[in-house]
Amino acid sequence: MKLDENLGVSIDYAKKMFADLGRLVILIVLNFIPIVNLIVAGYAWRVIRESPSSKDPPPLERYGEMWVNGLKVAGASFIYMIIPIIIIVSGVYFEIARMGVRRAFFFILTATGIITILVGVVLVFLLAIILAMGIVHMIKYNSFGKAFAFGEIFAIIKKIGWGKYIAWLIVVFVLAIVVGGISGIPMIGWLISLVIHPIFTVFAARSAALIYCDGAPEVCAPPVAPSVPIPTAPPPPSPAAPPPSGFVYCPSCGAKLPEGATFCPKCGQKLQAQ
Repeated sequence: MKLDENLGVSIDYAKKMFADLGRLVILIVLNFIPIVNLIVAGYAWRVIRESPSSKDPPPLERYGEMWVNGLKVAGASFIYMIIPIIIIVSGVYFEIARMGVRRAFFFILTATGIITILVGVVLVFLLAIILAMGIVHMIKYNSFGKAFAFGEIFAIIKKIGWGKYIAWLIVVFVLAIVVGGISGIPMIGWLISLVIHPIFTVFAARSAALIYCDGAPEVCAPPVAPSVPIPTAPPPPSPAAPPPSGFVYCPSCGAKLPEGATFCPKCGQKLQAQ
């Protein structure tokens, strides 16, 4: 699927969230509550899990399961980013530690802090490239460990095409910045952002699932229904064996009759012509 088709299909899918305003309102409220908002991430999990076979956003149900799945997404994301976070925090520490030291150490700590922070930020972006497909890979297999199956993830991205994949990441990242920037609109920005965020989450989840399927079509293919064997008709019954040559049987007493007999020699029953 081309990138513009991916985005168009995902936008049309996200628009269907307005078909059930009750569901949308619940997601907006849940997204506003810390910790509980993991349910929204769990809903995105369900969108990815059911894509591309499902044409409509899934219903809101099994909230506990969605919360646990959202926690898995948050946990995998944290594990990916824990090293860059440590590096960035170390850089900030160097920047703080430079205060009150001699000039020579001031410049050394300043340079060290800036370089360390930059390294951490670059690492965040590099890991985010893997993280996007790692999360989808985890969801498709319903296995937390698959989020870190780097060999499989790189193979999927290679099949998608690195150019196409990076372009998709840039588009989604820019849209995320735009959605986040809406909250800066005076007075009503926070309210608009509150409404848009769950819809954008559904859009991003659908789009991520579709581009993942470009690299792993065998995972996204709908299951093939098992073939039902067609029962064969029973063979026709074999004809009864003919009586021994030269004999027929009396219909009255069952005695064997000589060939050409007109009366049964045993019971005297008159025989009809055979």
